[in-house]
Amino acid sequence: MGMASVNTASEGMQLCIFDLRRGQQEGQELDKILFFFPADLPFATQLSVIGLSEGLITFTRIFSPDAACEVIEAERHSHVFFEAESDIWMVMVVEKSKESKAACQVDALRKVLKEVHSLFVLFHGTMRSMLEKETSGGLIRSHLYPFITDYLSDFLIGKKLQLPSFHDCLMERGTVQMLTVGREAAIEVQSLVKVLECSAGTTSCYSLVLFQDLLVSTTLSPDDTISLFTYAVLRLTPHALSSGATSWSYLQRTNAGSQVPALSTITNSGSVSDNIYRSRDTSLDQDNNCQVKRPLHHNRWFRGNDGFLASDIWGADNGSQTSVTPIVYLQLTEERMYLCAYQYKRLTIILLVPVSSILNGEQGLSLVKQQVLENVCVLSVPASLKMLRVEEKLSKGWGGENAYHVSGYRYLLVDDERVSRASPPAKVMTLAKDSLLAMSKLREEVNLEKRAKCSTSEVNSDKELEICVRAKNGAWVIARTSRGKELYMVLEKASETLLYASDAVEKFSNRYCSGVFSLD
Repeated sequence: MGMASVNTASEGMQLCIFDLRRGQQEGQELDKILFFFPADLPFATQLSVIGLSEGLITFTRIFSPDAACEVIEAERHSHVFFEAESDIWMVMVVEKSKESKAACQVDALRKVLKEVHSLFVLFHGTMRSMLEKETSGGLIRSHLYPFITDYLSDFLIGKKLQLPSFHDCLMERGTVQMLTVGREAAIEVQSLVKVLECSAGTTSCYSLVLFQDLLVSTTLSPDDTISLFTYAVLRLTPHALSSGATSWSYLQRTNAGSQVPALSTITNSGSVSDNIYRSRDTSLDQDNNCQVKRPLHHNRWFRGNDGFLASDIWGADNGSQTSVTPIVYLQLTEERMYLCAYQYKRLTIILLVPVSSILNGEQGLSLVKQQVLENVCVLSVPASLKMLRVEEKLSKGWGGENAYHVSGYRYLLVDDERVSRASPPAKVMTLAKDSLLAMSKLREEVNLEKRAKCSTSEVNSDKELEICVRAKNGAWVIARTSRGKELYMVLEKASETLLYASDAVEKFSNRYCSGVFSLD
């Protein structure tokens, strides 16, 4: 719900990944294709789409060498570009229709591309490093196809992909949603983090603490925090582990279990293409011939008796019954870390332990987990008891799924630290279509203004911006930016005057945003 529909059986949406450093000689053009959806399209069609994309990138670089195109609006299609890594491009081509012309948010589509790339890098490292490891491209293709297929299945209803649309204009991808905690709870959380680091026996471990689908604490960099938070909300939190559940604090997803077969049916029709890829990519080493891991596969995580989450995605350790612990990559250092996730009621704790610090693999890691649960860290209590206390305190202060609802307001607040807060999706759904369309168009205007700043010397300026629009249904749609923060608001019950709407925004800013958006 709330997304623009495109039929995967047609040319409604195409998503491709290609490397500009490959396939530049005649007869080798297919080498540049790393991924293409739908996979059953003829190679001639795939090359045509990628060739057009290459041409647009080359042409726009004439006018902007340091910042190539982000979007090209043609008469029948929108072309959304994202340079994921140097010379590796992700392009989404969306067919326009009467519905999608008003529905698709270009910036939201770019963030979809960014999100799937960051998740891929989290589990596999950079695409470039995989291409350097195995130059034929077979290794990266064998991982990209199932990975992105599993990712897209979250957007599938029947045989239609539901792309982000105007209904999602009060949501923000690429951000985390934080839980507001009191002083006592914050002290308990801080104490828990210290105990976790001490119990793990290594000073270079990192932690992420979530309550429900909200972030409580992190010791990771912003980029790694967002990637891990996104994965946790999609697959690890109690909501994600519940059969058929959707996350209320993130994008609304449909029942994943019923989506996978449909997408599999579509992609299986591309088996000829897949076989051609495999026949061309026969130079894989023995390690790469093992089964491809699918970290986004649905319903493959479960809670063990010790409280730690386990999955059969990565297989078992040397034929034993012990599930292999997944390894993730930190973005800045590309350091390999074991991902250990513990869950107690609504509390989810992710502990990242350096692979280099663990001897004997899974056996050594199991000792670390035992230490975390049982060992006493200097004048402290075991981490397991700390977790219980933290969960109790957070539960007492938790206001429920409508905790951040403000009566009379529908809003989105985004700050420069990539943290967002918004009205609950159930409340946003009560807005009229005209209100949502007006807000979607307003956000596109703000995004254009932001892009213009990035291309000029104003990129670091604190220039404030305010836009107020009266929607067709009489609602006020407002955007304000100040000091790196953004506020988007819909007021459907405002009076006839702009002064009334402006005063309502002032009150919201003073009460919930420390006056950041006040005009005084």
